[in-house]
Amino acid sequence: MTQLSVVVIPIVLALIIACAMFPVLDFLRRHHIPSALATWFSLIMIVGVIGSVAWVIVIRVEGQFDDLAASALQSIDHLQDLAGNLPFTISDQQFNDARASLLDFVSSQQFGTGALAAVSTAASLLTSAGVFVVVLFFFLKDGPQIWAFLCRPFTGSRLRRAQRAGDQALTTLGGYVRGTAAVALVDAIGIGAGLLILQIPLALPLAVIVFVAAFIPLVGATAAGILATLVALVTNGPVAALLVAGVVVVVNQLEANFLQPVVMGRTLKLHPLVILIALTAGAILGGIVGAILSVPIAATAWGIITVWNGPEQPAEFARQKRPENT
Repeated sequence: MTQLSVVVIPIVLALIIACAMFPVLDFLRRHHIPSALATWFSLIMIVGVIGSVAWVIVIRVEGQFDDLAASALQSIDHLQDLAGNLPFTISDQQFNDARASLLDFVSSQQFGTGALAAVSTAASLLTSAGVFVVVLFFFLKDGPQIWAFLCRPFTGSRLRRAQRAGDQALTTLGGYVRGTAAVALVDAIGIGAGLLILQIPLALPLAVIVFVAAFIPLVGATAAGILATLVALVTNGPVAALLVAGVVVVVNQLEANFLQPVVMGRTLKLHPLVILIALTAGAILGGIVGAILSVPIAATAWGIITVWNGPEQPAEFARQKRPENT
């Protein structure tokens, strides 16, 4: 799969986004909108949103990325100056090694190892984008028919098991993407507003980084918050850095304790240890894209396991037989 990542990643992304868009398509079709029109409307909306986010990242963030990287490196130098007051000793060589590692990671191809390396060239990127759009169109248009075709070899209890697995995968993937996108948007708006109020430079690039990083559970939002705090430390001093850190902590606590339980519901029923293992494996196999996709794939696999030995009889049949058994 990693060798064919130019094809596999667009297909997986198209499948996940199609699952997330299923309620919209179902709503349009139930209100007598022709299937072709509903499909094109959903496809144009998806491509428009993804294109807008890509435009913001490329146009607005790329122009300030050098400043952002320079601020991160300056923050390491600033921490090195402060390290003299710590109760333990950090040598100049250790700081220099950490600084060089960060610079090499950001500026070299290692920043796009695994899955990202496969789409590093323009041709691969265009190929992946074309595969994504075409596959997404057919998933949106003929998703149920495609699944019914895949279920043809099964009959009886095996068919009902395949149907349960498909329904669970649809629910898990769709709920995960919709919930994560809502949480990421709230994180980006909350932290970005705090950076703007505190007049921290590079507020927009940092907010975009927060939004993207929020799709990596547990560690993504925290890492983006640390980066924002370091930038504030270098540009506006320690007081501003403490205020930014406070904003990050408040937003993350509100997200973890209030927003995620409401938005995500029971979609992501994984122990944090399982999430960390999935993230590690995904990052090793697929880089950043692998880290983003590993958790919804793991959640879907676990959801399928939970319904694997579900009731053999359909719910309607069971309700019809219950009076006789009584």
